[in-house]
Amino acid sequence: MVIHFTSRHFKAHESLNEYAENAVQQVAHFFDGVIRTDVVLSFEKKHKSTKIAEVHVSVHNAVLVGVGKSEDFFKSIDEAVEKVTAQVKRYKSKLKEKDRDKVRKVRGKLTP
Repeated sequence: MVIHFTSRHFKAHESLNEYAENAVQQVAHFFDGVIRTDVVLSFEKKHKSTKIAEVHVSVHNAVLVGVGKSEDFFKSIDEAVEKVTAQVKRYKSKLKEKDRDKVRKVRGKLTP
């Protein structure tokens, strides 16, 4: 899984990137078919400096998005990862219900 970080209008501290990377790794525990993950960190000055974390998870034929907003980047990341984890679980269960062969094909494409 490839993880790409973007910080809008500021330079994110290394500890924040490490925290986000560890949090996003939890998503891979639930589904092996995660291809790429994009983490976008930004903030809004006009709303008491609200910190926003967006997590975009690319899986086979879909992009799952979770957005978290709070006063702290760490809380925002946790909230976004929770939302994406729930979406990944639903996506995986839909694949299993629809066709078990598709799950095997996705796993086969990812293993070199």
